[in-house]
Amino acid sequence: MTLKKFVLIPVIIGVLACLIQALDQLLYTSVPPEGNVGFSWISFQSWAVYFLAGCTVRGGIKAFIAYAIGIAASIVIMLLGGAMTPALGFFAVPVAVGVIAFCAIFCERSEWLSLVPALFIGAGAFFAFMNYVPNATFCTAALTEMIYCTIGLIFGYVTICLRSAYEKKVAEDNSKEEK
Repeated sequence: MTLKKFVLIPVIIGVLACLIQALDQLLYTSVPPEGNVGFSWISFQSWAVYFLAGCTVRGGIKAFIAYAIGIAASIVIMLLGGAMTPALGFFAVPVAVGVIAFCAIFCERSEWLSLVPALFIGAGAFFAFMNYVPNATFCTAALTEMIYCTIGLIFGYVTICLRSAYEKKVAEDNSKEEK
């Protein structure tokens, strides 16, 4: 594909990125917790995860499931770390992280749970949310993260649809030019 024809692909991606940010600016005041400053960063992460997941609807569903498991794992880590603090002190949270990470890797053995990188990205986003968003609770953080995760996965799907349609058109145009 020539640069002249390729340039539309970055334009499409740029427009979609612009739309995610605009959507966040419209949506953030309607999602918990009150007083947040937006979560487009979660959508951008899950948009990228859609590509990591193979650019398919099936991969997108696996990514969604992995994000949910990552959130659940994060909650267990926080609760377990808190419960073990009296006995382990400084080591309570590291041990909790190690135990849950050990368990999370077993997800590789299940087809629908096997997108472990997305699990860790979902968990990391949840930890960030809980540590840096004032007034966040497990419930509000989980709900909002999954809303924004879904937005990003949808944008991943739309990206593939638009790019595939454009590349097909370019290929058809190229074959017409060759004849």
